[in-house]
Amino acid sequence: MNIETTAVMAPPAPRSLEQMRLPMVMMRDILLKTIFRQNVENVSEIAKAICLPVPVTQELVDLARGQKLLEATGTLHANSGGEMGYQLTDAGKARALDALSQSEYYGAMPVPMDVYAEQVKRQSIRNLQITRDQLIGAMGHLILPESLLDHLGPAVSAGRSILMYGPPGNGKSSISNGIRDALGDRIYVPRAIEYSGQVITVYDPIVHSAAEEQQDDPHSLRRNAGRYDTRYVMCDRPTVVTGGELSLDMLDLVYNPTARTYQAPLQLKSSGGVFIVDDLGRQAEPPQALVNRWIVPLEENRDILALQSGEKFEVPFDTLVIFSTNFHPNEIFDKAALRRIFFKIKIDGPCQEDFLKIFALVARKKGLPLDERTLIYLLKEKYPAIDNEYANYQPVFLIDQMMAICDFEGIPYQMTPELIDRAWANMFVKEENIVH
Repeated sequence: MNIETTAVMAPPAPRSLEQMRLPMVMMRDILLKTIFRQNVENVSEIAKAICLPVPVTQELVDLARGQKLLEATGTLHANSGGEMGYQLTDAGKARALDALSQSEYYGAMPVPMDVYAEQVKRQSIRNLQITRDQLIGAMGHLILPESLLDHLGPAVSAGRSILMYGPPGNGKSSISNGIRDALGDRIYVPRAIEYSGQVITVYDPIVHSAAEEQQDDPHSLRRNAGRYDTRYVMCDRPTVVTGGELSLDMLDLVYNPTARTYQAPLQLKSSGGVFIVDDLGRQAEPPQALVNRWIVPLEENRDILALQSGEKFEVPFDTLVIFSTNFHPNEIFDKAALRRIFFKIKIDGPCQEDFLKIFALVARKKGLPLDERTLIYLLKEKYPAIDNEYANYQPVFLIDQMMAICDFEGIPYQMTPELIDRAWANMFVKEENIVH
């Protein structure tokens, strides 16, 4: 898939402690906790551990030395590149332990919330313009009517909310994944952000796919180091997919009482990317309640989160939210909620012509020879019994069933009316009363 992308503006690396815009005590304590926990000694090692440039790290080390919390070891190690080593003083160890009792967080220095908000604007999903070719490139494996792309294109380019609805088994999930693939470029995800002295971890390897870092050639005149703030991780635009397990508390900050740190909720982790709510209507909470939770974020591009203390604060909301449901929207939403979802797109089953295209495509991919007599039997004898209602999942289901039967019977892969009958019997459950 060849998708043209424009490079997102990288967050600039801080050049001094003053530019960090973090409380000095917080930075010093994270430095001490990191040295204590990771046993790093020289400035370049410490800089890598706390994700700051070496000159800024040196400033912080000098500050801690001035407060008698760090001391130079006076030894130059052979593998340290001639750098001076540092270690915690007794007062430094006591301060590190005290700081750890207040918060177990150490490592990458967090990014202040207002600084993060600036980066969100630079890499906003609403800055992307998706072309028809990009969408086709990302969804080329799907047989879709031209009119569907006419609706999807503007919806994705707007970066606003989308509701896809229609009968089950027609590719709503596949289309959602295709939208994600069409985005194609990369953004910068903070390892952690800071608000009111509290640390909220954001980068999550389960959600975020980190791009491969370009390593510096020590003999090269051009160096990549320092090109951007390494408190961020360069990642593909994230995608969070939730289904029936989604609950309202998953959209709140997660507090770890042992570590005394917060973890970002799902929608904050998906900033700059896509949040897919699949199977809307299957969750424990009613769909109306879930959409009500999204009203402010969807309309105002900001979300409200709360700390353990009850203090509420704003975070940027920059996510393409895709709701997908098998219910008719009028069954699960009131008019006010529907008005707030920007695009409503019905995903219908394929017409007979598209059904046959999908069937032929799947059969060729799986190595099942097509048989014209059997296809005519399928279309003339089987589908009229269900009012000729075709669905995208049916070709895969029928072909997999026939191949499983052939494997069991020890015969070559083939299509026959008899095999269609046996496969069809597994696709639907007969309506009948079961006597208990």
